[in-house]
Amino acid sequence: MKKTISGLLGLSVMAASAAYALPEPGGIDMQPAASALAEEVHFFHNGILMPIMTGISLLVLALLIWVMVRYNSKSNPVAKKFSHNTLVEVIWTGIPILILLIIALPSFELLFKEGVTPDGKQVVARGDGQTVDFVFPNDFPESRMVKRADHLQVIVDTGAERRTLKHRKDFSVDGWGESDLVVSLNEPAPRGSSVILRGGRSTQNVTDCPTAKRYIDACEKEIVLAPTMTLKVTGRQWGWNYAYPDFGDFEFLSDMAPEDQTTPELYRLEVDNRVVVPVGETVRVTTTASDVIHSWALPNFALKIDAVPGRFNETWFRAEEEGVYYGQCSEICGIRHAFMPIAVEVVSRPKFEAWVDSQRALAGLEPMFADDNVKLAQAGAGAQAE
Repeated sequence: MKKTISGLLGLSVMAASAAYALPEPGGIDMQPAASALAEEVHFFHNGILMPIMTGISLLVLALLIWVMVRYNSKSNPVAKKFSHNTLVEVIWTGIPILILLIIALPSFELLFKEGVTPDGKQVVARGDGQTVDFVFPNDFPESRMVKRADHLQVIVDTGAERRTLKHRKDFSVDGWGESDLVVSLNEPAPRGSSVILRGGRSTQNVTDCPTAKRYIDACEKEIVLAPTMTLKVTGRQWGWNYAYPDFGDFEFLSDMAPEDQTTPELYRLEVDNRVVVPVGETVRVTTTASDVIHSWALPNFALKIDAVPGRFNETWFRAEEEGVYYGQCSEICGIRHAFMPIAVEVVSRPKFEAWVDSQRALAGLEPMFADDNVKLAQAGAGAQAE
């Protein structure tokens, strides 16, 4: 009964949303990115790796053709006797080193973003048309403290307009690296508006950054806030067990949906119980396994992390759009390895809270969200404590 109710709730998202995240038959490109981090991964592959690989392949092909034409037995009946050429050896050693450096620098930054769970936070104050000074508690560990302008964002949201202010042009800061930062606006925020102060070291490109700007690393960065929830994932032969420790630690099993209960397009992708997460919020994912090594992978989020028995691994993602996103176990784990799909349903905060309360009811727990009491949400300024 529990699986049936949960599955029906999961299937509430429109088919069009589900189709968006499906792998395309015969497709050769990566699945559409559903997070800013996935967009950066796609750009790294398409904008950096592919041109380099294409150039190397064409160069090697040209050299092979040149050698075959120029040095075949008919064109060159008397073979040369030399065995070394210093200039050529320097070139074929030096150029690959430069290529590796070009690949390494952006890949290190990307690996850091993927491997370090964001710890950013935000403070929301209400503008009154007069106040210009606002305090941001800089209570991070020493190595993660807000110490310069790119560690802090100031946003003014009037409801009709949301504007990110520029350092020095629109505001100044006193106390970089100290326990409290004083942010002074050049002009008071309008009465009734929200003044949002975001601080942290974890950043990512804004989702609508043009490709041309990515090539020169000129994209505007946004600070990624700390997770509002943790998703516990346990792999087993052959399915997944999910838990939500922040919401009462209820658990449920997720197995591949039978063929007669889904569509031909979704067969071997759809599950009987989907993971449900809120849109626009950072989700921490911890993985382990109860038997052998599995791997929890979601291509739309450029996410893949092993689930190892006796060990906890951690990653994170933040979905930018509502919908249903599919993945599969990506570590050969036994004869039914191909039948361990993953389905993540991204919904609005109110829908997520309703789903949490429904799961708590199934587990015999009291509702967690009542009287429109929005907890932990980070997607909208109005949901933050003021």
